[in-house]
Amino acid sequence: MREYLLTLCITAAVTYLLTGPVRKFAIVAGAMPEIRARDVHREPTPRLGGIAMFFGLCAGLLVADHLTNLNEVFEKSNEPRALLSGAAVIWLVGVLDDKFEIDALIKLGAQMIAAGVMVMQGLTILWLPIPTVGTVALTQWQGTLLTVALVVITINAVNFVDGLDGLAAGMVCIAAAAFFMYAYRIWYSYGIEAAAPATLFAAILMGMCLGFLPHNMHPARIFMGDSGSMLIGLVLAAGAISVTGQVDPDVLKLFSGSERNAVHQMVPVYIPLLMPLTIIAIPAADLILAIVRRTWRGKSPFAADRGHLHHRLLEIGHSHSRAVLIMYFWSALIGFGALAYSVNSASMWIVLSVVFLSAIGLALLLLPRFTPRAPHWAEAFVPPRYRRPRATEAAAKEQPAAVAAGQDEQERQEPVPVGVAGANGATAIGGRHSSKVRI
Repeated sequence: MREYLLTLCITAAVTYLLTGPVRKFAIVAGAMPEIRARDVHREPTPRLGGIAMFFGLCAGLLVADHLTNLNEVFEKSNEPRALLSGAAVIWLVGVLDDKFEIDALIKLGAQMIAAGVMVMQGLTILWLPIPTVGTVALTQWQGTLLTVALVVITINAVNFVDGLDGLAAGMVCIAAAAFFMYAYRIWYSYGIEAAAPATLFAAILMGMCLGFLPHNMHPARIFMGDSGSMLIGLVLAAGAISVTGQVDPDVLKLFSGSERNAVHQMVPVYIPLLMPLTIIAIPAADLILAIVRRTWRGKSPFAADRGHLHHRLLEIGHSHSRAVLIMYFWSALIGFGALAYSVNSASMWIVLSVVFLSAIGLALLLLPRFTPRAPHWAEAFVPPRYRRPRATEAAAKEQPAAVAAGQDEQERQEPVPVGVAGANGATAIGGRHSSKVRI
């Protein structure tokens, strides 16, 4: 565990320290696209944050290769090298897209090539545990197609959810934390060395996201861009593929006793099939809804719009920070709920806890304009927006409002002659033009 934590910290430190210089490089290189209609931010913000995240990935793999216990992962498996090769391909394409806006079909082809590179080096799904059937070995073509499909779906799901400051990095970090705990349990509790690469990938992925988040939280100083979102999506998919396709369920020795007990005991084997879906459940749902919505309107599935889940949270009245926290909450509930169920599937308390927390999440969705107020003794420890307004502050707010109301009344009484600079059409045109630029 100490070596995993050391790898995580080194990855986070390298990513954090490189993000500042990368931001300056992005500004000089002109990787600051204009504000688009679907964007939420109001000022041009540099991209290319994926450069720092990629070098953080390289640093994490390099450090792990020189540690006593984690070095065995590189000696017994070729999966770390396969991950680095596929990550390099997808990262280069993402950097070009952040600068030159590559066509969506070209990016889709690059995602398939990156997945194919990993398959050629051994990172692929070899078998699947099927309930009531057992372990089913896959042919080479079946394993390749399933691996490529999982990689492409995960990459695009993460890319679709990257619409608010800190949203994609935070959600993937939560997913990586849940997946790390699951993979580490398989590796440590059952003594299966084949789960060590997936545990390492999850630790490095957490470090990449944690190192980038301080620069990406609202208001963001830099965006990860496609070079970052596609990269972390690929790393997330690689960990899921490693556990699902490389860990033999027979090694867990779960097929004992009655058929019912065997089914309950095989829950840890089913979880690799479900975990990639649970940890990207919200991004995947957003992806499916976006494809259906755009196709229904007669548009291309790759045509960008403002109909994503995070856009809808903003439209119903949630603030930027609250919308991000709500998405964090649901990601953690789904990911860690599946993890808890894999540990003890027979516990009713787990189901009741998930139901109770889901009710809380629904209540948060229905109260977009509710602002909690902290008690007086805790006001020094919370942001100003959560403090109770004082009498002097309320009077100060009412005075400018009264003055403004008097000025409006005076302006209505004194008509402005036509032709005066700043009146009539000039004011309206100027206001409309500025609002279009700020959208």
